[in-house]
Amino acid sequence: MRFSTQNLLTMSKHEKDKKHHDKEHDDSNKQKEQGHYEVVESKKEKLDKHFYENEIEKLDVELIKFQEWIKFKKLKVVLIFEGRDAAGKGGVIKTITECLNPRYCRVVALGVPTEKEKTQWYFQRYVPHLPAAGEMVIFDRSWYNRAGVEKVMGFCTDEEYLEFLRSCPEFERMLIRSNIILIKYWFSVSDKEQEKRFHDRIEDPTKHWKLSPMDVESRNRWVEYSKAKDEMFAHCDIKQAPWWVVHADDKKRARLNCISHLLSLIPYEDLTPEPIKLPPRKEDHSYVRPPITDQNFVPDIY
Repeated sequence: MRFSTQNLLTMSKHEKDKKHHDKEHDDSNKQKEQGHYEVVESKKEKLDKHFYENEIEKLDVELIKFQEWIKFKKLKVVLIFEGRDAAGKGGVIKTITECLNPRYCRVVALGVPTEKEKTQWYFQRYVPHLPAAGEMVIFDRSWYNRAGVEKVMGFCTDEEYLEFLRSCPEFERMLIRSNIILIKYWFSVSDKEQEKRFHDRIEDPTKHWKLSPMDVESRNRWVEYSKAKDEMFAHCDIKQAPWWVVHADDKKRARLNCISHLLSLIPYEDLTPEPIKLPPRKEDHSYVRPPITDQNFVPDIY
């Protein structure tokens, strides 16, 4: 068989590409075997600020329509936001809730369980926060604490951990049978990006509260958290309520991608009412204001 020069060059390039791919595959497998990995997307060009702001404005309008549809259809929606420390969960939650009516969209971020709560059925303290008809509840961390921080930091026994892995899928199926729409997001961030964000929190006085000794300790247990997350996905990534992974190394892209995806999961219609027309305000000249000196005013410092 005869080969032209062009064919030989093509074959040579193919072999190089194949070797490069095989090397990347081997490196990836080595990382996975060692447990030193987190699913993140490759570096992309930084988003233009004006593009990002314009997209967020569009999504804000859609979120309002989305909420009106939830109210109109009396849906019960639960969003779960999980992920590593400094993965950007709070930023996405803030972006979602910023323009929504807090009477129908609320955030639940529970603290450390009390001594009484520690004696209860594990899911019991979360149940009172579940939505009524027409509401959307966002859990900023959730019952999955048991599969993550409690497991890794030794805050629960092995028996309690295994019981959680058994009962959590059934608990969630029970919620779904009760007509609750359950949507679960995992924010995936690389170790390098997490390190950068930890330093940002140390240097920024307004973010000191975001970094706790527990966060610092979790940094030392990166592999343990990776294993715990894999085990959690293996047991709790159920068909009725799958986990959705958000690439979170780029905060702006994570916000746009997550909100766009959320809006795609529940079909909704535009129920925007007709604009309200304000009639002329009626004046009452008989009203006499009390003396201005009778009132306390905030000083005009600015």
